[in-house]
Amino acid sequence: MEHGTAHGLTSQMRVVTQLTDDPTVTGGPPAGQSRIWRHLQPRLSQQARRGFQTCNPTLHSVAWPTTGLGTELLQRHRQGQADLVHLHWLGDGTLSIQEIGRLPMPLVWTLHDQWAFCGAEHYTSPPLSGETGSSDERFAEGYSPASRPGHEAGPDLNRRTWLSKRLAWSRPIHIVCPSNWLADCARRSTLMGTLPIKVIPHPIDLNVWAPCDQAQARALLGLPANRPFVLFGAIGGGADPRKGADLLLEALRRLRSQVAGTPLEQLELVVFGQSRPAHPPNLGFPIHYTGHLQDDLSLRLFYAAADVMVVPSRQEAFGQTASEAQACGTPVVAFSTGGLVDVVDDRMTGCLAEPFDPASLAEAIHWVLVDPQRRLKLGMAARQRAERLWQPARVAGLYADVYGQALKSGFRNRHHTPFLR
Repeated sequence: MEHGTAHGLTSQMRVVTQLTDDPTVTGGPPAGQSRIWRHLQPRLSQQARRGFQTCNPTLHSVAWPTTGLGTELLQRHRQGQADLVHLHWLGDGTLSIQEIGRLPMPLVWTLHDQWAFCGAEHYTSPPLSGETGSSDERFAEGYSPASRPGHEAGPDLNRRTWLSKRLAWSRPIHIVCPSNWLADCARRSTLMGTLPIKVIPHPIDLNVWAPCDQAQARALLGLPANRPFVLFGAIGGGADPRKGADLLLEALRRLRSQVAGTPLEQLELVVFGQSRPAHPPNLGFPIHYTGHLQDDLSLRLFYAAADVMVVPSRQEAFGQTASEAQACGTPVVAFSTGGLVDVVDDRMTGCLAEPFDPASLAEAIHWVLVDPQRRLKLGMAARQRAERLWQPARVAGLYADVYGQALKSGFRNRHHTPFLR
């Protein structure tokens, strides 16, 4: 959402790294933080993870020690600059667990992953081959020593971090999740199961992410005009098992055999956000690697140039690239899992495959590509759905309601009750 004034509310955004010249956004280290502490804090955080071993490749954050940002927010509150704090993604170097617990003003927290109700892990272990969901349910069981996965060794970092949250967070927080899947996980968690939890999708700028002529997009990008194109986003995720690149490659190998002797055998793949690897996979058809894209316009052109966007993730809190592609009028194929179930309307704006079956994914891609008229209808419906659900003004109104509820509940240091089960 845009920051400034909307719905009678004035907002300011505080970030660690500032990438915009928006005057309502401020970045940099917390006010009053010494240069020595700035260098010492990440080393202490790293020391806290020493000896911990896990096969879960996701980021792990202990959110310790204090960063000083909590003190800065408290000062803003005392100066009348902050009646409410809206948290977004947090990890090491932002706010510590203890700083969150000491904030006295009403809190709204939009979850972008599972860290808030888990231990140190930002996502539970991704599903293994043949599984339809994660076998790691410690967030629902309470991180007992008996529930520790066998692939972990050393200090139980996740239990220790979860216990820190349990001790520090004894006051109500209004939780917002971008998908029903993430909200369901939060409701099942022992840490946040009794909190008010609302589902509000991420907004997208529908002027930036908008349809444009496919032929023109391909001409500008130097792509052939008469070939079917599949698009995959590998920004920071090509080697991340959560993003499912391995499942996509297997699906495309199956699809290659399926379309032999048909017009779809001229299929080509575009991978954005990744440079050409030293040993690219041999799929039997061309693969175009875009490298790092510098601006949204370039990505919009790739969305428009594609016939279908594939998001083969095993875990996804929402699916931002899936929503952007649909806003650009491009159908999306994904597994029927996580936040993607909310983003893709099956057989209306794309197609959802059986988790995590490459054969089903191949069939879903084929279903979208084989009928050009159906594909066009899917794309038009995708744009209409984006306008209906992800319009920033609509999302801002939903958040205004949550803010009102949080403010009515009073400051968090008054009449609070523990929210732990």
